[in-house]
Amino acid sequence: MKKMLVTIGLIIFLVGAFVFNNKLYLPPLPIENLSKKTVIEKINDSETRMVKLSNENGYEWYVIKERNLSAADEMIKEMLDQNGWIFKQKEGNGLFFERHGENLIVSTQMWTGDYVLVKIPANFSE
Repeated sequence: MKKMLVTIGLIIFLVGAFVFNNKLYLPPLPIENLSKKTVIEKINDSETRMVKLSNENGYEWYVIKERNLSAADEMIKEMLDQNGWIFKQKEGNGLFFERHGENLIVSTQMWTGDYVLVKIPANFSE
């Protein structure tokens, strides 16, 4: 009986360690080519609060380590302002910008309570 309890306890521990190590408890990512573990490692290894994750299907993906969505929006506005984009408005999870008659829409998504995912059309810095 004791041997069975120890075995069950060991199995539960190993499954828990696997889930924790691979960040399986986090919500799914809308980015196909990255694992949750990689995203967390990239942001935690960075000295900045905003990190580029990937370039996929014509979009650049970023993650921002920020609990406050308004603060994350300000970081996005600042980055795009440096590329000549003028902020126009926010509707839902979309930030709307304009430059030389062109429009740009940036989408944000709270991924967890601590991280915001950002999707920007890849041609924004041209």
